[in-house]
Amino acid sequence: MASYTLKINSKTYTVEADPKMPLLWAIRDLVGLTGTKYGCGIAQCGACTVHMGGQPVRSCSIPVSVAAGKDLTTIEGLSTDNSHPVQQAWIKEQVPQCGYCQSGQIMAATALLKKSPNPTDKDIDTAMQGHICRCGTYPRIRKAIKTASQIMNQKASAK
Repeated sequence: MASYTLKINSKTYTVEADPKMPLLWAIRDLVGLTGTKYGCGIAQCGACTVHMGGQPVRSCSIPVSVAAGKDLTTIEGLSTDNSHPVQQAWIKEQVPQCGYCQSGQIMAATALLKKSPNPTDKDIDTAMQGHICRCGTYPRIRKAIKTASQIMNQKASAK
């Protein structure tokens, strides 16, 4: 066991963990933020996606020792009241079905929109590739990403 400082959603946590413990387990079991989901455990489905240094990563395959000291954002860090434009769009377009993959999908979409505020279908397909939804909500996800883009652009032009 070793001690690690994790900076999650602008808060600092100190955890005792095996250096090889997946970041996902540190976030869920040691810190208690359960919005990030376990899917496959081998970085293939995207359910566990969080941001590390602003980039989407699969937390099930990142050792806690690698994530220590880096800025991490989980689904809880987007907003506390679902007011983030991507969350608003997800609600408006009624994207979730079973909902299990949605936190990872939302984190990937948020990273895409930060990088590309007006994504094309191809941009969306590329960014969301590898995020598996067993319910097949992909058309609604694409529509929600475009809606989120519109919301973000409206907020930017209102300033």
